[in-house]
Amino acid sequence: MTALHLRNPLGDNVDVPEFSATEAKNSFGRVLDTASSQGMVAITKRDRTTAVVLSLDAYQALLDARDQALGSLSHEFDALLMQMQTPASRQGMMAAFDASPEAMGQAALAAAQAPR
Repeated sequence: MTALHLRNPLGDNVDVPEFSATEAKNSFGRVLDTASSQGMVAITKRDRTTAVVLSLDAYQALLDARDQALGSLSHEFDALLMQMQTPASRQGMMAAFDASPEAMGQAALAAAQAPR
């Protein structure tokens, strides 16, 4: 059993115990005990990491991190949507819907030529 460097759920690089596939097959109880105490275990085949066994706590931390990121994006989307619901935005959209094709073409041309 050697150590491999992987990121934990917090994003830190940590040493992860490594078992060959044969070792994992022959002593799965030791793999589970190590994963439980260390958070994760890497399984290698032909000196290449092919799988990772996670403890329940490490797995739950990954799920929680995903949910937090999704919640953050949801709040960001809601804030952007609220910014688009202002009277000025509403008037701009109504003007766009009422504009003639020529006026839309002129507006698009002006926007394309505007310095960025």
